[in-house]
Amino acid sequence: MSTDVEKFDAHEESDTDAVGPFSTPPRSIVDADGRTIRLRGADESSDERASLAAMYDEFGTADRAQGIPPAAPRRREAWLDRIAEGLAVVATHDGRAVGHGVLLDGDEDHELALFVHPGYRSAGIGSAVLRTLLGHGRSAGIERVWLSVQRTNRAAVHLYRTVGFRPTGTAGQMKAALEMTLSLR
Repeated sequence: MSTDVEKFDAHEESDTDAVGPFSTPPRSIVDADGRTIRLRGADESSDERASLAAMYDEFGTADRAQGIPPAAPRRREAWLDRIAEGLAVVATHDGRAVGHGVLLDGDEDHELALFVHPGYRSAGIGSAVLRTLLGHGRSAGIERVWLSVQRTNRAAVHLYRTVGFRPTGTAGQMKAALEMTLSLR
């Protein structure tokens, strides 16, 4: 995709699509609601951190899958410190964070964490952040990515399958979480 601003069709993908294409930041899209969304690599500035904290403040209990992002400000600050160590992409609309994806370095693989502001869901932003983050990761030499997602989160499971993640097992209490992996090679 070579244009500066890409029109995003939230219904253009299916489970049969091949892995990729994965773009790299920076880039812009127009989401399914007609908003121009900027995607860029995280810069770890205090302004960006404040924007991410503000986005996470707007997450309700139901938006906090597997306890993240943490609701308590002190715990959330510690969590933001931890994820600042990863390779990240931030989506912004009118200067405020509306999406965030991060790849955290593990022993063998990188763990994926993906978040979209509740008011911006189902508009293609999660897909754009995910694809941009995976492109950024591939460019950085990351070979394999894994994630854990609640089995009942059908929209997320569908999104991950669409870009090529495949189930590798279950985890958590009563095996409520599905583990998935993707090779970026």
